[in-house]
Amino acid sequence: MSDVRDHAEDVHEQFSDHIDVTVDDVAERLHTLVDEYKVPIDEARRSVTNHYLEQAGLEREDIAGGTSDDADIGDIDEPEQWVDITAKVIELWEPRSDSVAQVGLLGDPTGTIKFTKWAKSDLPALEEGGVYELRNVVTDEYQGRYSVKLNKTTVIEELDDDIEVGDDTSEIEGAMVAMQSGSGLIKRCPEEDCTRVLQNGRCSEHGEVDGEFDLRIKGVVDDGIDAHEVIFDEAATENLTGISLDEAQEMAMDALDTTVVADEIADAIIGTYYRVEGPTFGRYVLADDVEALAEPADPEPLLIRARSM
Repeated sequence: MSDVRDHAEDVHEQFSDHIDVTVDDVAERLHTLVDEYKVPIDEARRSVTNHYLEQAGLEREDIAGGTSDDADIGDIDEPEQWVDITAKVIELWEPRSDSVAQVGLLGDPTGTIKFTKWAKSDLPALEEGGVYELRNVVTDEYQGRYSVKLNKTTVIEELDDDIEVGDDTSEIEGAMVAMQSGSGLIKRCPEEDCTRVLQNGRCSEHGEVDGEFDLRIKGVVDDGIDAHEVIFDEAATENLTGISLDEAQEMAMDALDTTVVADEIADAIIGTYYRVEGPTFGRYVLADDVEALAEPADPEPLLIRARSM
C-alpha cells in the first residue's frame, strides 16, 4: 500500500502545477490497475502518467523534472529512467517513421544501445563516428533490449575525443532450467512505435487495445555457476521448438486457452542443454545463435538448482 502511495505522490508532484488533481485521485487510479487488473506497479504508473499527460495536453518530456544521473550503457536495465551518457555513434539506420529524425546504435566501453531521436525534438544531427555527451535522455525497453530516447529536453554536446566501444556479446552453455511468465503466445500493443506486452488486454501506455499476437520465450539457462535470463524472439522460438506463430494461435484457439502454448514449449525445452550466443542488454541475453548440446556427464548440480528455482 505504501509503495502505491509513494508513486501517487510522485505523479501528483509532476502534475500539480498543470491540472487539478489530488494525491488521493492518483492513488485510486493506481490501486484500480494494481489491485483489480493485476498490472505491475511500474506499468500502472506509466499508464496513469499517460492519462494525466493527455488530460493536461503535455508531452512526457514536459514533466521530466530536469534531473538525470550519469550512467554507463551496460548498466541501463530499467525503462523510464532519465540519464546522462557519453557515447560514440557506431551506426545510423534509416528511420521507418516520419516522427523519427534519427535512429541508430550508440556505444561506450560497457556495451551498445539503440537510440531514437524524435523529429519534433528539433535537436542537432548526430554523425557516425562522433562522440557525444547526451544529457537528459530517457530509457525504454522492448523484449529485454534497452534503448534511449532523445527528446526536446536533451542536451547534445559533441566531444573532441574518441572512446573504445566494448563487446557486449555473451556465449553461455547450460541447461534450460525454467521458463518465466510472459513466455509463449503473447499480445503486443499495435500502436505505432509501441510494442509493449499487454496485461489483461491493456497496454501500460495506451490502455485497452486489440493486441497483435507474438511468440517468445523468456528462459533461464544455468551453466552450473550462474543462471542467465535469455530471451528468444519469434524466429528464435520457432527455430528452437518447431512451433510457428500461426501454429501457436491454432493451438490456443483449439484449446480456448493461450497457456497451452507455453506448456507445450516448456515440455520441449526444459532440461535440454543449449549453447546460446547473443548480445547482452541489462540482465538479459538475446538469443541470436542457439545450438542444442548433448547432456553433460554430471547434470545433477544443474538439476538440483532447477528444482530450487
